[in-house]
Amino acid sequence: MRRGRVSGRGSRRGPWSHRTGRTERAGRTGRLAAQQGPRRGKRSDKPTIADVAALAGVSVSAVSKVVNNRPGISPPTRQRVLDAAEKLRWSPSATAVALRGARTRAIGMVAGRAADVLAADPHFSVLISGIEAELAPADYGLLLHIVGEEPSAEERAYRRLAEERRVDGVILTESRIGDTRFELLRQLRLPAVLVGTPWQDDPVVSVRAGGEQDAGIREAVEHLADLGHRHIAYVSGPEDRVHTVFRRRVFEAALEERGLRPTRIVVSEFTADAAVRAVRRLLAEPERRPTAVLFANDTMAVAGMSAARRLGFDVPRDLSIVGYDDLPIGELVYPRLTTIGQDLVQLGRSAATAMFALLDGSPESAQPPPVRPPSLIPRESTGPAPGV
Repeated sequence: MRRGRVSGRGSRRGPWSHRTGRTERAGRTGRLAAQQGPRRGKRSDKPTIADVAALAGVSVSAVSKVVNNRPGISPPTRQRVLDAAEKLRWSPSATAVALRGARTRAIGMVAGRAADVLAADPHFSVLISGIEAELAPADYGLLLHIVGEEPSAEERAYRRLAEERRVDGVILTESRIGDTRFELLRQLRLPAVLVGTPWQDDPVVSVRAGGEQDAGIREAVEHLADLGHRHIAYVSGPEDRVHTVFRRRVFEAALEERGLRPTRIVVSEFTADAAVRAVRRLLAEPERRPTAVLFANDTMAVAGMSAARRLGFDVPRDLSIVGYDDLPIGELVYPRLTTIGQDLVQLGRSAATAMFALLDGSPESAQPPPVRPPSLIPRESTGPAPGV
């Protein structure tokens, strides 16, 4: 059989393809081509995704994953596909160059906490609801990675997101002292927005509350002092968090202005179990026992209040409790929780709009105006100091 003609029905092999470099089967398409006769002159059909796959030495599905910025393709393979598309001048849009600049329409968030801890803390779900309120109408999605508290796992997650081009940018939470994420993301060329106050002059777009740094802490101290409390303790978050440092400074300064000193400061974790342990320590020694405790978040405050009541202390008659965040749980417990409210939903919204500005190439408009400053919300978990 001469090359270029389709054999009879009994043959399983078709003509040699100069385009793909392999023997093609003569099914219905092959028979149709034979009926139409050989092509003459210059080839007029455009290159296809199959041509790109053949030149790159990958499957058609692999090319599709690259085009749609889906995971599962190694960086070298992705580059081969892009080079093949450019060489053949093939693209689902204008040119193969557009593939390199295509948006994923996804924003990433890497949570450096254990999954069970994150599930028990409504703080993040409220913040995420604000982020999604802006992303969803713009046809963007949020890709959440929960990696635990190992720093290397967090770094690997950011590298994977960048190398696999899974997101257009990332939203960061919990600013840290000596935060290495900003430099890493700069090297990865991954746009980033921080929810919170950066440490010193960290180069990052940030979304934060307006007014005096943590003015709500000052209001809480003044509220407790006005109720006659002279022995006030503070259960903080981890020491490497920027807001832990700032809030502690404001707490100590506000007490000093009222002629007081902190009874005790307990450095803790942002978990209910850690709050229970802290309360047991604080209430174990009568001579150092506080009459009021301020917690770093509402989850800790509710857990601490429950622990105090199990130990036989009445809230607020024996012990006043103040939380931070104004989460819905504070309205559901008894007594209702006095707390420092911050607008987590608006912080999330502002973070998303700042990210859009960065992606649109408008860094000058990416820094959003400050969100409403935190303020005290008095409820029933605080009352006059014992004996007042």
